[in-house]
Amino acid sequence: MTFADALGIRVESADEQRVEAVMPITPEVLQPFGFVHGGATIALLETAASIGAELRANLDEERPFGVDVHVRHRKSGRAGTLRGVAELDREEPSRAAGMKQFWRVAAYDDAGDVVSEGEVVTKIVSLDYLARKNRERATAKELPLSS
Repeated sequence: MTFADALGIRVESADEQRVEAVMPITPEVLQPFGFVHGGATIALLETAASIGAELRANLDEERPFGVDVHVRHRKSGRAGTLRGVAELDREEPSRAAGMKQFWRVAAYDDAGDVVSEGEVVTKIVSLDYLARKNRERATAKELPLSS
C-alpha cells in the first residue's frame, strides 16, 4: 500500500500536462479540530504533480522526485471530497542533473472553491546519475574520518 492509497487518493484523469486526483475527507485526514489537515491536502497536490512528472519521464532511464512544495491554505474543509489539480507550468534544466518541472496546483472542495493552491517542483533524474551518487555515498562511508 502506498501513502496515496492510505489517504484514499485516486486519479480521475492524467496526461503529461494535467492531472486530476480526488481524496475523500475522512476522519483519517482531519486535524484534531475536525478540519482537513493541511498536510493531507499537500499530499494530494504533490501526488497529482508527481503523477504528471512520472508520465513525462522515461521510467526505463530516469525517475521523478518531488523537490519543493509551496502551498497556501485558503479555506478549511470538513466533509465531502477534495479535488487536486496539477498543471505543468514550465520545465527547466537543473544545475546538477536532470530536468525540473514546475506544476501549478490547486485543491477544490465540492462547491468548487479553492481550498489550497501553490506550486510543486519535481525533478526528473537519470538512473545513471542516481547510480553515480549512490557509489559516491558508499565510497564516502568507507573513508576514515580525519582527526
